[in-house]
Amino acid sequence: MRLDQPTDVRRRSFVRRPQVRQDAFGIFAEQFARFMGTARFLIYMTMFVIFWVLWNVLAPESLRFDDYPFIFLTLMLSLQASYAAPLILLAQNRQEVRDRVVNEQDRQANARAHADMEYLAREVASLRMSVGEVATRDFMRSELRNLVEELTGDDDEDDPDTPGRTS
Repeated sequence: MRLDQPTDVRRRSFVRRPQVRQDAFGIFAEQFARFMGTARFLIYMTMFVIFWVLWNVLAPESLRFDDYPFIFLTLMLSLQASYAAPLILLAQNRQEVRDRVVNEQDRQANARAHADMEYLAREVASLRMSVGEVATRDFMRSELRNLVEELTGDDDEDDPDTPGRTS
C-alpha cells in the first residue's frame, strides 16, 4: 500500500472479483474466430442446419419442435451471428495491434540498415579517395624503371671504357 497516493474507492468491494488474465478473453476470441474461418466449421454448421431441417420436416409430428418457416433455427443462427461478429472484430483488433508492433519493428530495422548502408557508402568513398592518393604498382614500376634507366644511362656517360663509345 502506497501512502503517497490516494486510495481508489472503486477497488474496495465486499465481493471479490475472480482473477482472470487480461488476455484470456482476447485469446478465446482469436481461437473462436480462427475456428469459424475453417472448412470444418462450415461443414459442422451445414450438417447442423440440414439435420435441423430434416428433423423438423421428416420426424413424426409429436417430435417436431420448429415447423416450416424454421423461426427457432433463424433465431439460433442470428444469436450465433450476433456473438460471432464482435468476437471476430476483437480478434481483428488484436491482430491489428500485433501488426502495428511488427511494422514498427520493421521500420526501425530498415532505418538501422539504411544508416548502416550510408555509413558503409561513406567509408567506401573515403577508401576510394585514399586509394587514389596511394601510388599504384604500375606507377611504382614505371618510376623505378625510369630511375634505373637514368642511373644506368649516367654510368654509361661517365665511364670512358665502355665499349661502343667513341669520344
